[in-house]
Amino acid sequence: MWQELYTELSPRGLEIVTVAMDTGGVETVRPWIEEAKPAHPSLIDRAHLVGELFGIVNVPSGVWINEEGAVVRPPETAYPRRPAFVDREIPPDASPEEIERITEVRRLRIEADRYVLALRDWVEHGSSSRFALSPEEVLRRSRPRSLEEARAAAHFELGQHLHIIGRTAQSIHHFQEAYRLQPDNWTYKRQAWNLLGPHQNPTQVYGSDWLTDVRKIGAENYYPALDM
Repeated sequence: MWQELYTELSPRGLEIVTVAMDTGGVETVRPWIEEAKPAHPSLIDRAHLVGELFGIVNVPSGVWINEEGAVVRPPETAYPRRPAFVDREIPPDASPEEIERITEVRRLRIEADRYVLALRDWVEHGSSSRFALSPEEVLRRSRPRSLEEARAAAHFELGQHLHIIGRTAQSIHHFQEAYRLQPDNWTYKRQAWNLLGPHQNPTQVYGSDWLTDVRKIGAENYYPALDM
């Protein structure tokens, strides 16, 4: 999805780096990267360090960094165009569960047009763009890490390590603790669910799933409104 935008804006100075945060590593992510055929750097963050350092709690998220290496917009929902899955039709033979999932997905807030317009403005005007935030505003919008969130990060890291070395049963406790301590961190939940199955469906292990948790907060709140 980002390659088209990169082709348009890279001659004007924009560099795009996409990062897949996935404990599964190269073999899990490779098919998606190969299908996209990106000309820009596409990295795999098996340890979720990008999320930890920038405070990313859901994907896709974008961070704007200027030529001096300063963040001018902290993480926010970043779609380069409206994804096809949001407008997916309900198949005639869809199960009740599939119908419910598609219905909720259609209610997601996707503001791709607003995001791309702001990005183009920043590329055109640089630091004078009204979308390039001051350091003070960047700090205000950034997520401070509470003690509970720091503990959640530690549990999540332990869970990943135990899963990678094959101690899956022991990893589950730490993923559960990460979920409990920071329930709004969707990268934690989605990763734990995906390690048990590719569709984030209900499991007895976690007692939760994507559809159930989205309903709790309202699909329209899954991606916060862009503050442009």
